[in-house]
Amino acid sequence: MKYFIFVALLISGTALYAQQIQLHYDFRHSIDPELNRTNFPSVSFEYFKGVEKGAFLFKMQTDFNGSKNNPGQLFLQVSKSMKFWKPKIYLSAGYSGGLGVAPPSFGYYLTNSFNTGVSYPFQWKGAWMSANLTYRYSAFPKPSHDPQCTIYFGRGFLNYRIFLAGSFVGWTENRNQGTDYTKGLSGKKFAFFGDPQVWIKVKGQLSAGTRISVFYHLLTDKNTIQVYPTLAVKNQF
Repeated sequence: MKYFIFVALLISGTALYAQQIQLHYDFRHSIDPELNRTNFPSVSFEYFKGVEKGAFLFKMQTDFNGSKNNPGQLFLQVSKSMKFWKPKIYLSAGYSGGLGVAPPSFGYYLTNSFNTGVSYPFQWKGAWMSANLTYRYSAFPKPSHDPQCTIYFGRGFLNYRIFLAGSFVGWTENRNQGTDYTKGLSGKKFAFFGDPQVWIKVKGQLSAGTRISVFYHLLTDKNTIQVYPTLAVKNQF
C-alpha cells in the first residue's frame, strides 16, 4: 500500500500521513527446505508522511525465524524524496540495513546500503507508478559502488476492495566483498528483489492478502530465482 500512497501523492499533490502494521507467515521452508530451515512469522511497521514537495518513509521488519520462533532478523529502511521546482522529477535518498542471528548463536548483519538519485512518478493503464534511478553504495569490507533501478506500482480494483502493490529493484555489486568467503572472486554480479502484494479489504482498514518475495543472488550465490509467498493481514491507521 505504501507504494500506491507514495506515487499517488506525488502525482496528485495531496498531503498525506499514514502508518500500518502487517503480520505475515512465510512458507519458504515448505517450498525450499534445503535453503530454509523453518517457516516463520514476521511483523512490519511502516510510517509515511508526504506533501507535494516530497515524502518520507520509515519501515522496520522483524522476522521470527530464530529458535522457537524468537526474533532472528531485523531489517530497517528509511527513504526521503524532495523537489524545489515544478517538474515532477524528485531527488531521492535512502538507507537500508539490519541485524540477524543464525543458529545456534552466530550473529550477522545486513550490509548497510545508501542510495541517492532521482525518481519520476507517472500513471500507466490505470496504475500509479514511480521509476527511480540511483547510485548505490554498499558498505562491504571492500565497498561497492553501483547503479540501482527501482519500480514502485499500485492499482486498485472494485473500488479498491482489491489492491495490487509492490516494488521491483535491481542493482549490481562486487563479487569480491572483502571477506574470506569472496576473496577469490572478481567482477560484478546482478542482484534483484521484488515484493508484489495482493490485498483484499475485510472491513474498515483491515485487509488480508499475500506478499510474494522474489530473490536473485541475495540468499544464495547460485543463478536461481527464489520465490516465497506469505499469508498476511494488514491494519492501516
